[in-house]
Amino acid sequence: MESSNHRVVALLGHGVIPPNSPPIAADDLGFTRGDGCFDAMRVVRDAHGVRVDHRDRHLARFARSAAAMDLPPIDVSAWAGLIDQAAAAWTGDGEAVCKVIWTRGGEFVASDPVGVVLIAPGPASCVPLRVAGLHTGRTSDAFRNAPWLLGGVKTISYAMNAAAKREANRRGVDDALFISSDGYLLEGPTSALVVARDGLLDTTPTQDTGILASVTVDVLREHAAQHGREFRERLIQPEELNLVDGAWLVSAIRGVCPIIELDGRSVAFSPRISHTLARWAGFAAA
Repeated sequence: MESSNHRVVALLGHGVIPPNSPPIAADDLGFTRGDGCFDAMRVVRDAHGVRVDHRDRHLARFARSAAAMDLPPIDVSAWAGLIDQAAAAWTGDGEAVCKVIWTRGGEFVASDPVGVVLIAPGPASCVPLRVAGLHTGRTSDAFRNAPWLLGGVKTISYAMNAAAKREANRRGVDDALFISSDGYLLEGPTSALVVARDGLLDTTPTQDTGILASVTVDVLREHAAQHGREFRERLIQPEELNLVDGAWLVSAIRGVCPIIELDGRSVAFSPRISHTLARWAGFAAA
């Protein structure tokens, strides 16, 4: 059983609370309808102490998600202080995930929005991935002029993402990669796609596709620019993975995970490029 020493819960306006206490009421709209947003970042304990990677970048995206959902504005300073307080209370070793959650509050009993910080053990380390392509039933531009679809918003309505992970497991592979109905690769359930070919790095565009802007992709893009490497956004077709030098699903929690197979077809794996991308993103190479 997980030790409570490895899990920290903090409530906006209250600070760190006992990890087994219920911070959210039974009628909270985040709980009953998924009406809220969240973000997630990596917590690391090393010889220098505890740090929260790219905290301010994640909070900026968190604030954008809240604004897109017409939730009360995020007080970035208050949330940063709460994250730091929770991280100081975390006594685990190695790495963990820090989630920030902002819900609309009570449905039947009026209440203020609820803000929670949770630090808990993260998923297993990144490994080379066998991936299944799963169709979304939407075109690659389905989110154009449709803000009510909440494209690019990190909502807590993650049932479809969880279902995609289960379907990938049923197919005997490690993860999923969403494909639009017009035949373009999009993103993983919890990760962004990056491919390398002929010295160029590519990722799928956000905006019209509804893909969440990735903090890890932004970090990689900045490092690529510093090293004179072009990093493009473009739509990528599945058959292109037959020609790439490597492809990866990247996230702030798992890091840079190489794709070695898509729907039973091998994808090239470059240890050299993998090592470089992992180092740029602040992870050990997979």
